[in-house]
Amino acid sequence: MQTVVEVEHLAKKFGDFVAVDDISFNVQGGEVFGFLGPNGAGKSTTIKMLCGILLPTSGDGHVFGRDIYKEQYEIKQSIGYMSQRFSLYDDLSVMENLEFFGSIYELNPSFLRKRIGVVLRLSGITKEKNWQVKKLPIGIKQRLALGTAIIHDPPLLFLDEPTSGVDPLMRRNFWDLIYNFAEQGKTIFVTTHYMDEADHCDRIALITNGRLIAVDSPNNLKRGLPYTVYVLRAQNYMQLFDKVKTLSFISEASMFGRDIHLLCEKKQAVKRELRTYLRKWGFEAEIEQIVPALEDVFVTSVKRQGY
Repeated sequence: MQTVVEVEHLAKKFGDFVAVDDISFNVQGGEVFGFLGPNGAGKSTTIKMLCGILLPTSGDGHVFGRDIYKEQYEIKQSIGYMSQRFSLYDDLSVMENLEFFGSIYELNPSFLRKRIGVVLRLSGITKEKNWQVKKLPIGIKQRLALGTAIIHDPPLLFLDEPTSGVDPLMRRNFWDLIYNFAEQGKTIFVTTHYMDEADHCDRIALITNGRLIAVDSPNNLKRGLPYTVYVLRAQNYMQLFDKVKTLSFISEASMFGRDIHLLCEKKQAVKRELRTYLRKWGFEAEIEQIVPALEDVFVTSVKRQGY
């Protein structure tokens, strides 16, 4: 399998602020590769360096073997890039936007017409092709933004938080598009802070404070968690959380909405011990062992790194 993105000890500073701190990873051809982390973790900065928009402070990076310092123009011709902020022109129609972005890539007219037809069909926006962009719902705008990124039929797509700010149904529909492109042999590099999205990637890189803390498939990351995970549910969950996090046999306790996730060393009789303490404290709670989620992996990995 071809390595399409290769990064070694990449770093980016803005004055004294370290946005990306000595990261190394690779992306294989045909992968859906997820970059998972909170806002401000360094995801967008990394993508911009790989797309030739920002110059790194140090380290090395190659996209299709091309140097991100010296061959930015060549890289831009072989990738599609969808930024966090819409780069569409509100006063132009859907068709006019596609024609404009096609002209940027210097596509000949016959190929551009063919690609516009493909993009309209794949993105599901044929009916809206004559609409002004400013009149489009946000979900259609996102589909168009993706369409402009693939107008030149690139083998690699960089999608930076493509579903940020939309409802769960729109997010699911957008991911159906991503899978569609992946099935055509495209490589997808997508940043996200949604755990459920990262769960559907072939591999993910976990990043926080500019540092990579893990890179593997979602299943391998979950299997590698050296704990049994329990969920604790109770009416007065905040008071209960304050108590259970002090127990010696609880390795980690975290809040996930109204649920308390408990990470415990394997082969411990956790349920029995917990019930003893719940009776002692006068709490009624539901205890259930669950399959580790990516949230558990991320929280554990962050704590291991001392953040």
